Amino acid sequence: MNTTTDTGEERIARAELTWLAEPRDHLLGALVRASGAVEAMAQIRAGRPPDGAGLTANPGWQRAMERWDAALERVPPRGDVERALGGRFRLVYPGCAEWPVGLDGLGDAAPVALWVAGVAGLGFSCLRSVAVTGARAATAYGAYLGSEFGASLAGRGWTVVSGAAFGIDASAHRGALGAEGVTIAVAAGGLDEPYPAGHADLFDAIRAQGALVSEAPPGARASRLRFEARQRVIAALATGTVIIEAGSRGGALTAARHARDLRRPVMAVPGPVTSDLSSGCHELIQRRQAVLVTCASDVINAVETALAADS
Repeated sequence: MNTTTDTGEERIARAELTWLAEPRDHLLGALVRASGAVEAMAQIRAGRPPDGAGLTANPGWQRAMERWDAALERVPPRGDVERALGGRFRLVYPGCAEWPVGLDGLGDAAPVALWVAGVAGLGFSCLRSVAVTGARAATAYGAYLGSEFGASLAGRGWTVVSGAAFGIDASAHRGALGAEGVTIAVAAGGLDEPYPAGHADLFDAIRAQGALVSEAPPGARASRLRFEARQRVIAALATGTVIIEAGSRGGALTAARHARDLRRPVMAVPGPVTSDLSSGCHELIQRRQAVLVTCASDVINAVETALAADS
């Protein structure tokens, strides 16, 4: 297995791979794990299959090589990559001190690297972190709880992780900011193009007090695939996930599923039985796929209990 080293060439190659890669590309993750980022890029550019590690036994390997070859045109010239790395964003990847170890639970589906902006150290901030997410079309009840949970968790020294979307996400971020705590926003597109655009002020505030994160490189636009894929990053950065208002389908439930797959505590806040926006939370609780929580103390107890059991 390749051991990642923090060299300039590794950094360049990891950055290039963020332009080439689509989220959750298990085969690319396996290639980088086996060969290292520098050699992986060389193999992709040469159009040759990797040596050893048994990777070519996968029936999808040839299609993957064709897909990566077609995507090479998205990779900027080296000078542009170096300018991006020397700009207002930093690149974090396995082997760096700032890499959050929780992402390793995603295996080969983990991001090859993350673009980061902000004052908070990503790895340290995620050691005591909770994802708070839910419906975009939040009710006043949900928005209040999102802000309350965000503020209470941040006030007790926990980092609040979410996706900066409208609704519960934004409420949780603003609650944490109001409590002068640390909050991390996982974006679906490049950090130079905040999405949604109406949250540009929120992104600025998070950058000044926490961190913005994306596996998409500068210039990349948010897409449906990236919106879906970032839920695994939100769940993996956090030591537990709280759902506040979620219908029977949606991104919040995807984050809950990823947290369960990572064997990290999932919590849900109950709502009015007449509210469709709480039906997903109620289903999680009824199926014993989530712990019922009503305040930040419940969340901290659940997460600390799970951490103690794993230690």
